[in-house]
Amino acid sequence: MPSLIASWCLALVQTLGPGAVDPTTAPEPHSRDTAWPKTAETRPAAAHGVDAMLAALDDPRLLDLAREVLERNPDIARAQRLVEAAESRVEQAGSLPDPTAAVSLFALPPETRVGPQRLSASVQQMFPWFGKRELAGQVAADQATAMSARVETMRLDVLTELRRLLVELAFLDVHDDVVDNQRSTLARYEQAAQARYAAGSGLQQGIVRIQAQITRVDARGLEIAERRAALRSQINRLRARPANTPVDVRVDLAERYAESLAEERIDTQSWTEMARSARPELRAVQARIDAANSGVELAQKQKRPDVGLGLAYTVVDGRRDTPGRLAPPEDDGDDVLAFTGSIRLPVWRDKLDAAVDEAQAVRWAAEEEKRSILADIDSSIGDVATRLPLLREHLDLLEGVLIKQAEEALRSAEIAYRTGRLNAVDLLDAEVVLFEVQVAAARTRADVATAWIQAERAVGAPLRRTQRTMP
Repeated sequence: MPSLIASWCLALVQTLGPGAVDPTTAPEPHSRDTAWPKTAETRPAAAHGVDAMLAALDDPRLLDLAREVLERNPDIARAQRLVEAAESRVEQAGSLPDPTAAVSLFALPPETRVGPQRLSASVQQMFPWFGKRELAGQVAADQATAMSARVETMRLDVLTELRRLLVELAFLDVHDDVVDNQRSTLARYEQAAQARYAAGSGLQQGIVRIQAQITRVDARGLEIAERRAALRSQINRLRARPANTPVDVRVDLAERYAESLAEERIDTQSWTEMARSARPELRAVQARIDAANSGVELAQKQKRPDVGLGLAYTVVDGRRDTPGRLAPPEDDGDDVLAFTGSIRLPVWRDKLDAAVDEAQAVRWAAEEEKRSILADIDSSIGDVATRLPLLREHLDLLEGVLIKQAEEALRSAEIAYRTGRLNAVDLLDAEVVLFEVQVAAARTRADVATAWIQAERAVGAPLRRTQRTMP
């Protein structure tokens, strides 16, 4: 008998389980014409974003470093695991609730016409109202899509930060070369000043000023080394390696970024249109809006009842009393099979109305977030588009005018110093001016590269014509 009960219960569970045809999943009018479930893995891949950024990199060493950072970054890895967890919730959200099984053993068996009842077993399956399962699955799928887009945003941010740090390292390399050249020049000036002082035609003040400048140059060299170590540590943090791990990739800032800027037409309107289709933040927030819309519909459907269907089986013994033995009934000792039904009554309207209000507030918050992202796109692209022409003019001024003037002034000062018409202090001033202009030009080149990196981050796609000269 127990085996018979178990077989019946198993048959009912299989009949009512998630794999069975369920009338509660009949399609309803919905705000989207997409079929559920649609997880992040089934959505079409976009031809932009991080993959496009990587494809635009033409330096194999830089590409290897970028891939290593994206693969090893712990924050990205953690977010990706959360995406996998969210995708696993899609099937859970759209499934039927677990059936309920119950067994009753009568300590004092109730006597019936056909005999005493000994044991009763039942199983029941609840069926949510039409469309609830579909909406719950859609909410989970959209949330998983939003989290997947958030991972793409993190990858884009990490790649942008890596490129910015490499530009800063490149600037420090140029700055260090300028410092080395200045120190060599100052050492040569010091020897010349000491020779003049020994011959009685120079002042000791010039020697002291040159030596003081050499000390300042040495201090700046130490600052560069400290800054380089800090930048290397930040890059290694991105790829989860020890802080002192060497970074072999070097970016060449000797290219004339102004020429690349001249080739690229700065069109804020086209950049903005590109950003609105490429930025992963917009895909993420749109997925959250879709999830919120489904959440509102689901909260409204919670006001509809859920239906339960079940099966009950009662074990009945034969009659043992004297009348029953003398004249047993026709169905003496026959077990009882019953079909049961139940309904969940959504009577607490205040709670259900509050759930609808909550879902609507979540949707409004997502829509406001989308407005904020669109405003940020306009602001960031407008800022970069304004700064780039100014940086180009600044670089043209430095490299086309100021450096040439400073070099010519230094050559004139060296000639005048050799002929005795200038002292060491005047020569030192001319050399310092050239040094500062060279550093300023290198800084501006780095700023141009950084501005383009920021422009590509704002757009969410590579600006291919200028990509070849930048990391």
